[in-house]
Amino acid sequence: MTSESLQPQGAPARRTVVAAVGAAGLAVALSACGSDDSSSSGSATTQNGSDVGGGAAAGSSGDVLARTSDIPEGGGKILAKEGVVVTQPVKGQFKAFSSKCTHQGCAVSGIAGGVISCPCHGSQFSAADGSVKKGPATQPLPAKNITVSGDEIKLA
Repeated sequence: MTSESLQPQGAPARRTVVAAVGAAGLAVALSACGSDDSSSSGSATTQNGSDVGGGAAAGSSGDVLARTSDIPEGGGKILAKEGVVVTQPVKGQFKAFSSKCTHQGCAVSGIAGGVISCPCHGSQFSAADGSVKKGPATQPLPAKNITVSGDEIKLA
């Protein structure tokens, strides 16, 4: 007699339960590294990590992402809701990149010393061009097209 024939009628087989638990565990593990919805990345930060917020409606083409005065020279601002990092590598030069780490999709969390950092596995990217400065990421942060008009920075 098999163990499945000893189960009450309508009860799931042991194999089914084990597979379901394994799939749920895998989903939790994957979401921990690839989620853009983590509370640690829910606000924008400046070079020193202080909270500066972000516009709720900003991010679609033509909407103001930030003001030039919000972006420190040599640093930047992470706009978590918009999925964008805006940097000012040198005075008056503004760049924008995806805020999603190319290693496993975690949201980057800080900008200091010309480096954009990912908290999940330690990848670091250049604030000037998005290139990888330290792995495990092997691909640069994708550039975003922006326009600067007066003191407004917008997605192009």
